[in-house]
Amino acid sequence: MITAESTRKGHIFNIQRFSIHDGPGIRTTVFMKGCPLRCVWCSNPESQDFHPTLLVRDINCTGCGACLKVCPEGAITLTGETGRTIDWSKCTHCLRCVPACLYNSLNACGTSMTVTEVLDEVQRDEDFYRNSSGGVTLSGGEPLWQSDFVSSLLQACKARGLHTALETTGFSSWRQFSAVLDHTDLVLFDIKHLDPEMHRAFTGVDNRRILNNLYKIAGSTRIWLRMPVLGGINDSDEYIREMAALAKKTGAERVSLLPYHEGGKSKSAQMGRPYTFSQGIVPGEDRLKRIKDLLDSQGVTATIGH
Repeated sequence: MITAESTRKGHIFNIQRFSIHDGPGIRTTVFMKGCPLRCVWCSNPESQDFHPTLLVRDINCTGCGACLKVCPEGAITLTGETGRTIDWSKCTHCLRCVPACLYNSLNACGTSMTVTEVLDEVQRDEDFYRNSSGGVTLSGGEPLWQSDFVSSLLQACKARGLHTALETTGFSSWRQFSAVLDHTDLVLFDIKHLDPEMHRAFTGVDNRRILNNLYKIAGSTRIWLRMPVLGGINDSDEYIREMAALAKKTGAERVSLLPYHEGGKSKSAQMGRPYTFSQGIVPGEDRLKRIKDLLDSQGVTATIGH
């Protein structure tokens, strides 16, 4: 039956099947487009904008010139010496160049889908969810900033008997957050940094609203805390003890350690953006084990990469 909820549309930039890192079991992760944070280490910078964005893969460019002929802003030039160049200050992401490119060199990131369209995709792997105690995870971007769509999608998943999880930065109004909780079995709550000023320096916002929302949901739903491990920034023993205290205070079932990697560097280049996290240090295996052991010693279950 067609309803207003089933035809509601959301902006999505990826649907990843057979995911094993975004909650229990085998899952399908639906990545919502748009995020109010600007984490300097972001591994998916293409998720940040709330509108479709252009991604450029120069390695596939043949220099045919079809893209520059359709660009209304004159943002694309082509020379024999430098090849194709995009003036990002002129690009409006109208995406007219994408269908003109026949070599997968120009791509659009982000599309509009209805609840029914996403659910049809999700249901393809229903047997895998049931056999592995898996389900569906809504991630981002920040899914709470599309709370009406996300709530409708999660409700539809629950109607199918699917386990649901929400991965969130927690940076939203309480109205947005509370709208999805009735249909959410597990919240994967990202903690970028516990210090408000450090949080603002690295993400563009402080963490007061985030922590307030975390405390509000504590005790009413299952929580896994997720922590990006940033070498030299949030991996000291003192900081890890503070994370353990937060986990115990909020009743979190575990802390998932997500080691920093430089995957966002190449994606930023594809969007014509600088990658500014020059101080990023990839934590080694010994340091990750030390952090896990320290959390375990504080009575907090910790996992690496999950």
